[in-house]
Amino acid sequence: MAKIDDVARHAGVAPSTVSYVLSGKRAISEETRQRVLKSIQVLGYQPHAGARALASNRSNVLALFVPLRTGMHVPVIMQFAISVVTAARQFEHDVLLLTADEGVKGLERVAGTSLVDALIVMDVELHDPRLPVLRALKRPSVLIGVPDDAEGLHCIDLDFAAAGAACLDHLADLGHRRVALIGSPPEVYERETGFATRLSTGFTDAAARRSVAATTHPCEATPVGAKTVVAQLLDEHPDLTAVVVHNEPVVEPVLRSFAEAGREVPADLSVVAVCPDELAVRVTPGLTSVAIPAEEIGRMAVQAVMGLLNHPENDPNGAPTLVQPQLTVRDSTAKPRP
Repeated sequence: MAKIDDVARHAGVAPSTVSYVLSGKRAISEETRQRVLKSIQVLGYQPHAGARALASNRSNVLALFVPLRTGMHVPVIMQFAISVVTAARQFEHDVLLLTADEGVKGLERVAGTSLVDALIVMDVELHDPRLPVLRALKRPSVLIGVPDDAEGLHCIDLDFAAAGAACLDHLADLGHRRVALIGSPPEVYERETGFATRLSTGFTDAAARRSVAATTHPCEATPVGAKTVVAQLLDEHPDLTAVVVHNEPVVEPVLRSFAEAGREVPADLSVVAVCPDELAVRVTPGLTSVAIPAEEIGRMAVQAVMGLLNHPENDPNGAPTLVQPQLTVRDSTAKPRP
């Protein structure tokens, strides 16, 4: 197995020059750098990961904070986590996944060690108590989510307000005048979790703009919760002609409950969901939906945090990066009956 001295002899440079090329800690001419890299490739030299980390004063590990709180839909959360892990490997970084709900103490505990180079934080609340700590930390951080005050933070997320508006506008364009949002579990709204609150606000604001009668109904993420909300809707709003579902676990129970109540989709009731595409196309009829771009957002978060890590002078300006929603029309929406 080739050693660093072998690479140095092959390239005609000192071993320290090879180390500087690998670590980037000292400027090396481009001609010399390319000669060293070619020798590394020819000899098949593999730098020791620990030595490389010491040389660069980095651990080559990112921390991903995903507190598994009540009301969260783990399969979708894991799509984000998998995307972060995959993207991190492209930067030769591993990911330390932290799922305990430790709040501020968890951030301080991890950031106060040399375990990780940077942090990615999920499940962001509008008034998240972790924000002052994130602003004060010396390690780069990126939020997947947007709080009310993003000043001094780098935030990336789907534009959930625009997603809620897109769902309502699609239904209003079809002629629906009474629409309901079957939303996330109550505790998600109680925590003022950003994605759920923003989607509800976008939906409600669009309804007012389009003169559509609209209500929002938090829903427990269980078949019983779905059946209860559907019964309530049909009892209180017999003129209901459309629903938006933003609660992945109850999409199928909601459809079943409406079918059991004699409401056929889309003849009697149009349905739009905010959910992964694989769920939207799995059910019958296929659901008009706004997809959750977990892969794209996870990749963007890693790219952003690596950019901050490599260029710390690029301070975030507080303007969040929002992915615009894409609504795909399928067979679950139609004009209401005359």
